[in-house]
Amino acid sequence: MAKPLRIGIVAGEISGDILGAGFIKAVKEQYPDAEFVGVAGPRMIEAGCEALFDMEELAVMGIVEVFGRLPRLFKIKAELVKYFSDNLPDVFVGIDAPDFNLRLERDLKDSGIKTVHYVSPSVWAWRQKRIFKIEAATNLVLAFLPFEKAFYDKFNVPCEFVGHTMADAIPLQTDQLAARDLLGLDNSKRWLAVLPGSRGGEMSMIAAPFIETCQRLQQQHPDLGFVVALVNDKRRQQFEQAWRETAPELNFVLVDDTARNVMIASDAVLLASGTVSLECMLVKRPMVVGYIVKPLTAWIARRMLKTKYVSLPNILADKELVPELLQENCTPEKLAEQVNHYLSTDNSELLAEFSQLHQRIRCNADQKAAQAVLNLIGKTTPQQAD
Repeated sequence: MAKPLRIGIVAGEISGDILGAGFIKAVKEQYPDAEFVGVAGPRMIEAGCEALFDMEELAVMGIVEVFGRLPRLFKIKAELVKYFSDNLPDVFVGIDAPDFNLRLERDLKDSGIKTVHYVSPSVWAWRQKRIFKIEAATNLVLAFLPFEKAFYDKFNVPCEFVGHTMADAIPLQTDQLAARDLLGLDNSKRWLAVLPGSRGGEMSMIAAPFIETCQRLQQQHPDLGFVVALVNDKRRQQFEQAWRETAPELNFVLVDDTARNVMIASDAVLLASGTVSLECMLVKRPMVVGYIVKPLTAWIARRMLKTKYVSLPNILADKELVPELLQENCTPEKLAEQVNHYLSTDNSELLAEFSQLHQRIRCNADQKAAQAVLNLIGKTTPQQAD
């Protein structure tokens, strides 16, 4: 009997666990007896992955925290290198977590194991010379977005565009009324979704200007409601403090729910720059992107950034589809002016462009990622093998 397909796999956070589970299921559709082993979260374990280490071991945020965890991270990496060297997989797939996975992939590739990195680092945006480290560590990169593959192609680094799993998960049309019912929002009003960031540092810089923007908009649109998505209790407390200090007379509906439902329920969105801008594009809501960082960080970023835009909808479209108000331009006056434009005009042309971009990156990413990995190691589908 032929040995079952054996795949090493490492995910370092919740988003990687979701990607890993989808990838495992897609491979098992073709190879039901395929074996997966490595570092996994609960979804990957449920899909059939053997976990040598818990994913939480790798989920370390912050410079100080990382330094404190370095001895343990080095030990995990060394043990994984030894395990996979002693128990050779057909291929190794590192999902995101580039600081850990690219180092691991380099060692495994040097020992003769084929390696894949799933989710391209933002090498196209800054520190572009990292592409040579990625090339040394991997046999193939799986990219979410088409412009990422175009960047790798320029350097002749093997890369496959597989589409974005979020684009697969979000329908082409979303149900605003159902989202409002879910959140208990008055359907007779118009609603502005306010997303002031998921990190404490972001919210400390952005919450007050966003609240002041809502003050201005309330004067112009008395019927406008404001609904705020907050990722956890710490961010809720932080926003509530900024609300009390800035505009206690305003009415905000605070929602401990996903940003997605809040955006779907809204007529327009005011958000802090980040992946959520892509999600907002996929749910087809007009958005204004704002962001503020400390002056030194901004000075460094402006010299390192290699893209014309910071929000993914604009980068995907290669033009300014949505306004980006950054640093000194992220003022209540300018933010309110841009939101007011959306509230006062027909946005159908913008939403049609969002829909085109959605379809462009909606490619059944789980299946495409699985097929790209199987192609790399010369595995035909069982039907082809017959």
